[in-house]
Amino acid sequence: MKIKNIEIKSKLVQAPMAGISNPVFRLIAKQHGASLVCAEMVSIEGMTHNNKRTYEMLEVNKEEHPMSMQIFGNDVNSFITATKWIDENVDCDIIDLNIGCPAPKVAIKSASGSSLLKSPDLIFDIVQAVVNNTKKPVTAKIRLGWDKNSVNAVEVAKLIEKAGASAIAVHGRTRDEFYTGNADWEKIREVKQAVSIPVIGNGDVVDGPSAKAMLDLTGCDAVMIARASQGNPWIFKQINHYLETGEELAKPTLQEWEATVLNHATLLIQWRGNEEFAIKEFRKHLTWYLAALDKTKNISSLKEQANQIQAFNDIIDIIKLYKGE
Repeated sequence: MKIKNIEIKSKLVQAPMAGISNPVFRLIAKQHGASLVCAEMVSIEGMTHNNKRTYEMLEVNKEEHPMSMQIFGNDVNSFITATKWIDENVDCDIIDLNIGCPAPKVAIKSASGSSLLKSPDLIFDIVQAVVNNTKKPVTAKIRLGWDKNSVNAVEVAKLIEKAGASAIAVHGRTRDEFYTGNADWEKIREVKQAVSIPVIGNGDVVDGPSAKAMLDLTGCDAVMIARASQGNPWIFKQINHYLETGEELAKPTLQEWEATVLNHATLLIQWRGNEEFAIKEFRKHLTWYLAALDKTKNISSLKEQANQIQAFNDIIDIIKLYKGE
């Protein structure tokens, strides 16, 4: 698959996730088989107001290419300002537009993300403005619509293509559904049939068989993995293997699992430059890692401890307990 001039070597994309897909998470995903990794969404208003935290979120590790930087907002002029700055200063390969985030602080308070689905003409203006102000490929991530009574993904996808975008990702749920129920892959298929640019399917892909099922049903060009990759970066390698051979790859060994957990924590400390801050951020990742390897194991007490870690050595102690040492 090619997104304009950017080659994506496999059919696996790591999804942008707020508060999660920072450069370290993306690098771990890349190391385990994700062909395209996507940054957590960045506010265009934060950029136009020179917010320090916002600029920190625009950092890119040289080893994560190709990678996509996602931005969100609702003002065309602010999108232009942010796009020009990214084009000149951020080492990303793709600029992605968030037109799907369901979170109240984004969709309601900021009238951004999935709220834009209620204004297709504004989506067209935003996409066209960004395309006209960058040399990078522009993509967009959408949902099916605001609610079941206003499903307009096909209409929106056509406008996004007409405005000059190079690819589109579709989450098979409406904003009202958040992450409940089952993703509607049939609607993703309808989007794929309606446009000629690459379509990336998102929603309920958790392993090799489900990835293949989505690809077969929708005809989409790639699948995007979000929650299923939390604490489980091996999912990318496992799906790649299944798509190539039809066989399910074994879960990582305990040694491979431990090495990845410690590597993730170490890289996060190095990137943050503050062990205490990084370890607190790593708490959620550690709980996810603990749940990923053995679904039958009772880890409730370990997860409680993981949510209280203060230092790197605490991670080592929890790993020892997990291993029964």
